[in-house]
Amino acid sequence: MSKKKITKLLIGTNNKGKLKEIRDLIPKSIKIYSTSDFNLKSPIENGDSFEQNSLIKSKYFSKKTKLFCLADDSGLEIDCLNKKPGIYSARWAGKNGDFKKAIKKVYKELYKKDKNWKIKKIKARFICVLSICYLDKIIACKSGKVEGLISNQPKGKNGFGYDPIFIPLNKRKTFGEIKLSLKHKIDHRYKAFKKIRKFL
Repeated sequence: MSKKKITKLLIGTNNKGKLKEIRDLIPKSIKIYSTSDFNLKSPIENGDSFEQNSLIKSKYFSKKTKLFCLADDSGLEIDCLNKKPGIYSARWAGKNGDFKKAIKKVYKELYKKDKNWKIKKIKARFICVLSICYLDKIIACKSGKVEGLISNQPKGKNGFGYDPIFIPLNKRKTFGEIKLSLKHKIDHRYKAFKKIRKFL
């Protein structure tokens, strides 16, 4: 199945930020579809890991459209919060995807854990798992991660999600401040994509 030439690919997400980032990585020779082209809502993500949730989405959307589907599941893990929000990263933003609300929740949880958290190094990482499925067949499933620290206040307007509070290792700026062209070379989604692009 993996030898079958992929000429059409559905990107299995309703997140506009993810859609743009993934679309920019896909070879131009492949015709890209989004879930909105088919008016599809996301399935219930009830997996116990990023891998499981990514596969739930890629299988679901592929079966609905009969297309190869590339799906992403990703999130922010904060060590001192027992790796939360983790697979619940999007859910912390609520049904409307309000990441300002999610960021406030991160800060609230950090404060509950340690009132002096702002003067400490809060270790965290972004994780992304990309999977490609055709109907029930798993073509590939690969992960990428980027280590870093939590900023003590949101900074920058680039990117999306938790980007304004994540400072990648050995950088001084958050993903929200870094130019998108640089972010795309070092972030978790790009690292996962580098491993999976040979299957496209």
